[in-house]
Amino acid sequence: MEEYIRARPDIFFTGADGSMRSNRAMCQLAGQYAVDMFIGSTLQIDGLANSSTVTRGRLSGFGGAPNMGHDPHGRRHATAAWLAMKNGEDAMERGRKLVVQMVETFQAGVKPTFVEKLDAIEVAKNAGMPLAPVMIYGDDVTHVLTEEGIAYLYRAQDLEERRAMVAAVAGITDIGLGVDAKRVAKLRRSGKVVFPEDLGIRRSDATRSLLAAGSVADLVEWSDGLYNPPAKFRSW
Repeated sequence: MEEYIRARPDIFFTGADGSMRSNRAMCQLAGQYAVDMFIGSTLQIDGLANSSTVTRGRLSGFGGAPNMGHDPHGRRHATAAWLAMKNGEDAMERGRKLVVQMVETFQAGVKPTFVEKLDAIEVAKNAGMPLAPVMIYGDDVTHVLTEEGIAYLYRAQDLEERRAMVAAVAGITDIGLGVDAKRVAKLRRSGKVVFPEDLGIRRSDATRSLLAAGSVADLVEWSDGLYNPPAKFRSW
């Protein structure tokens, strides 16, 4: 991506030489005041939607997401998206940033994304860290999106219902198997959880033909040749 990044300083934080720079201060400012919606993925989510990319034997990510994927309670400017997250008409109730976690229920090697306890907790204990390296805390997450459906967590009345909503879209993971079908049906009737069928979407329609890019070669072409993919991704 080096040449593409060098050519697009309007998108990427680059230095005078065109190479990437870390700019956490700007990410934090953008997260506080300029972002109405954050959509991210992760490696593990627990039953209350706390998430982390720090797993046993792997420390990855943990860069911009904690800065941008949080709900700034001190925000003072109102936008339509922010106000749409209010659950009532109380004049003192705040809006919320939309924070979406979009994941598959299982990763490669049949490794569940949804877990009872984040590996980050044990990592913090072993490393002597003062806090577990949680990417995004669950109380900041407004939506969890999986191949099973969408859980509108901002509408949960309490932690027990929040846990049931997460479980409803967690598939056949241990978390997902912890909620009974009647509870899931009730959540769907209330609109707090929706499955593709509830939105008039046929699961069989979700094929790779819907992707904008059909191949890595398309990405190279669209970047005007600036993107230089690793050899293992080249088929031409």
